[in-house]
Amino acid sequence: MLRSAPKRHSVPSWKEFLSQSIETAEDLKQWLGSDIPRIKDTIRRFPMRINPYYLGLITAQDDPIYRQCVPDPRELEDMQGSVDPLAEERYSPLPGLTHRYPDRVMFLVSNQCAVYCRFCNRKRKVGRQGFVTKQTIKEGLSYIKAHKEVRDVLLSGGDPLLLETSELENILRSLRKIPHVEIIRIGTRVPCTLPQRVTQRLASVIAKFHPVYINTHFNHPREITSEAAKACTTLADAGIPLGCQTVLLRGVNDNTETMRQLMQRLLTIRVRPYYLFQCDQARGTAHFWTHPQKGLEIIASLVGHTSGLCVPHYCIDLPGGGGKVPLLPQYIQGVKEKHLVIKNYEGKLCNYPIYC
Repeated sequence: MLRSAPKRHSVPSWKEFLSQSIETAEDLKQWLGSDIPRIKDTIRRFPMRINPYYLGLITAQDDPIYRQCVPDPRELEDMQGSVDPLAEERYSPLPGLTHRYPDRVMFLVSNQCAVYCRFCNRKRKVGRQGFVTKQTIKEGLSYIKAHKEVRDVLLSGGDPLLLETSELENILRSLRKIPHVEIIRIGTRVPCTLPQRVTQRLASVIAKFHPVYINTHFNHPREITSEAAKACTTLADAGIPLGCQTVLLRGVNDNTETMRQLMQRLLTIRVRPYYLFQCDQARGTAHFWTHPQKGLEIIASLVGHTSGLCVPHYCIDLPGGGGKVPLLPQYIQGVKEKHLVIKNYEGKLCNYPIYC
């Protein structure tokens, strides 16, 4: 029997939320009212953090929110996949910075998250001390400054928005002093998992360094609460474009109706669906994986049945550092004389004339 999250008479700060997170087997057992097999071993291998806000979104054991944040012994049993599925280490000229694409880098600036997602492709690192330090940040900035081909920097982690506002401001200011850095992006799940962190001050600080883009991460319609809507509105009102990178997860959102509701509701809080990712094949996450055909079916169910703004790019991030590849349903059925035979969103075959 799940115990309710404690009721509060005043809204705690984001730091208070974090300090009250469930992080131990004992805390989890007290909340669940029962034990999970091998839970201590699982947490020892892959740290747990569930802050009270996100915990309060769970309505039943094994529901879509529960699955994303509560450790599962299968994490120790899933031996498929890779510890470093995207070969980030292979493309890291120095710790904390990945330079896999010609004109952009991913720069890790935090090792903490508001919730440690059980499907994370960086399970090997997140929540552990040492992989992000003041020294790695300093060296990363020096690398970016020395490589003039880098015009786009993605701040990631961990979650960059869990830095102190002054720390984040210093990093953004340092990047803006580099003439060849045109675009700064921030990858964060905070608007979803700890929206209390998004304050007017934080938004105004980020806005000082435009153009800055934020890609956040919602996986289920129930994550779009009034608090999440307020956080996204605060960022959007500061002129920060918001996109969403959703992950396709078995038992969470791998059906057409859930995904349609999610994409439509994202637009109502001014977040543009950007990517729908096939779940990365990180070791310990196989119980979340779906067949790629499922993603194609979901995209086909969106195209034509809802606004084009609601349709994300369905992508697979190829193992071994092969990069992102978009996948599309098969619309072209063949070529007939001077026509393409195309299947539309209703499943009807239509001829498209070719004149050139």
